[in-house]
Amino acid sequence: MPGADDAHTEYARKGWHVFDRDATLTRWVNASLGEARKTINDPINRKWLRHGGTWFAGVNVFNNDALGALGQGPRLHGNAVRFIEELTGKPLALDKGQLSVCYPGYPKPSPAESDLAFAYRCNRDAAHIDGILKEGQERYLREFHDYIFAIPMVDVDHLASPFVVWSGSHSIVRRRLLDALSGYRAAQWSQVPIKQVYQALRKEIFDSCERVEVHLKVGQALVAHRLLLHGTSPWRKNAMASEDGRMMCFFRPATLGIEQWLSPTI
Repeated sequence: MPGADDAHTEYARKGWHVFDRDATLTRWVNASLGEARKTINDPINRKWLRHGGTWFAGVNVFNNDALGALGQGPRLHGNAVRFIEELTGKPLALDKGQLSVCYPGYPKPSPAESDLAFAYRCNRDAAHIDGILKEGQERYLREFHDYIFAIPMVDVDHLASPFVVWSGSHSIVRRRLLDALSGYRAAQWSQVPIKQVYQALRKEIFDSCERVEVHLKVGQALVAHRLLLHGTSPWRKNAMASEDGRMMCFFRPATLGIEQWLSPTI
C-alpha cells in the first residue's frame, strides 16, 4: 500500500486516490448497511428514484453524525479518514451522506431530462463538477465542497455502473475558472454565468485527460478533489450485483468559501 506521502502526491497530480481495503472501514460498512437499506426503502425517500427507477439519487439522506456514526454505531476510522484530516488540517467533519444506488438498466430516459442530456448521460457518464449548478439556461458556482469521499456499501462487479474520473482534470478546471473570473472581484464570482466556460473545459478534459473507471470493493474508499470531473458509467449487459444494486455512500462537506474552493493550496 502506498505511504501517506505517496497518497498525497498522487492526489495532487491526479485529483483522486483509492485506499486499499481497510478492516476498520469494512466494519463501518457492515454496521451501517442495514440502516442504508432502511433509508433507501423508506417511502419518504421514494422521491429520489430517477430514470425509470434505475437510480436512487439519495442526496443527504443518510442520518450520520459529523464523524460518520449512525446512532450508536461506529464512527468512521481508517487510512482514508486520516488522509482527509491531513488534507484539510482539521478533524473529520462530515455532512449527511448521499446514498447513490444504480440498478440494472441505468439509465433509462427521464421526462425531466432532454434527449441531449440523456445522450450525454449515456455517452459521457453524466460527467460533471460538483457545485456548478444549472439555473434556468445558465450555470453558476453555487456549492463549495471540501472533497468527495466515496465508500462502496456492497460488492458488485466492474460492469455495474462504476464511478468514473478524468485524471488530472481538477487542474484544468481551476485554471479555466480562474481565467474566466479574472475580471471580477471574488465577491462577484458566484454571480458570473459560466455555462460556455463549463462546456469548453469539459471538452478540453475529454480531449486531454484519461478516463478511468474506478471499481471499488467493500473496505476500499476513494477520495477525490472537489474540482475533479467525474460521473457514473451506464449499467452494462451481464453486470453482476445483488438486489442492492451498486450502492455507494458519498460525503461532500461544504465548508469552504469560493476563493478557498478555487485555491491550489487546499
